[in-house]
Amino acid sequence: MLSLPLQVVPLILLALLFGFLNGKNDSANIVAPLISTHALDYRRALWLAALAEGTGPFLFGVAVAETVGRGLIAPTAITLPVVYAALLAAILWNFVTLLLGIPSSASHALACGLIGAAWIGYGPHAVLVGGLVKIILALFLSPVLGLFVGFGVVRAIYALASQASPRINRWFQRGQLPVAVALGLAHGSNDAQKTMGLIILGLVATNRLDRFYVPSWVIALSALAIASGTLFGGQRTIRTLGRKFYRIRPIHGFSAQAASTAIVLAAALLGGPVSTSHVVSSALVGAGSADRVQMIRWHVAERIMFSWFVTIPSAALVAALLHVALRAAVR
Repeated sequence: MLSLPLQVVPLILLALLFGFLNGKNDSANIVAPLISTHALDYRRALWLAALAEGTGPFLFGVAVAETVGRGLIAPTAITLPVVYAALLAAILWNFVTLLLGIPSSASHALACGLIGAAWIGYGPHAVLVGGLVKIILALFLSPVLGLFVGFGVVRAIYALASQASPRINRWFQRGQLPVAVALGLAHGSNDAQKTMGLIILGLVATNRLDRFYVPSWVIALSALAIASGTLFGGQRTIRTLGRKFYRIRPIHGFSAQAASTAIVLAAALLGGPVSTSHVVSSALVGAGSADRVQMIRWHVAERIMFSWFVTIPSAALVAALLHVALRAAVR
């Protein structure tokens, strides 16, 4: 482990807090369908999710961390005020949405925070167009894919199992367990890498790393942070995903999580920092719509969508203001 300068230690601790809050908020994506369909009780579901989340960061590379760490803002903009401002803005937004019980996007908050802080500090040229396009495509296409894939999986199951007895629901209830583990591994890999990227940005900004790579201790700390947050899952968010959309049956939980796993894992391997909350919420809506569109409580979906879109300008603006304040404070 590197000898760390004093000014980067608080940043690492804040990055781990970000990872913890990310796990706490996003635990609902894995455990809510399990609990609502009685596949597992609350505590066992959280332990299962936490173990999967803590294992995922070691399995699928660091492509997302590279996107966050060196693909979004120019090297000249990688300074401690920029990283601190983006990180604080993302943490504040996570706190707000966690208290409100709304499934939020840490990916939106972090990416927009970095953009807002770099833009206000170093101008529009500090934002790398290639990385920006990659993140926009990942963030906006992933929920659309979740909606349609969730819908398609349920329709395909109905077509293939049209003659099956109602006892098939028991099979789907059991099938949710391996699918939930797979989603936990994929989510742990994708989202823990955002914490890794933040820590590496801090190390680069303080010249503790002369090139971008992710040391094993950074991976281990990031995995521990997201797993710990998952274990203390946010109950309000779990209730929103598990009960307020519609009455989730085993086929819906199985289909939505299978669709989400494929999308989130593909994004992790391609380096796209997607929002698992977006993907799972959209997949649940798609899976429910495959039964009846009328069964979806659309006012809940609209509330979640509103929070997604508000995140983009809010995180960027807060990060920009924090950057101005931090620059003024260190002068």
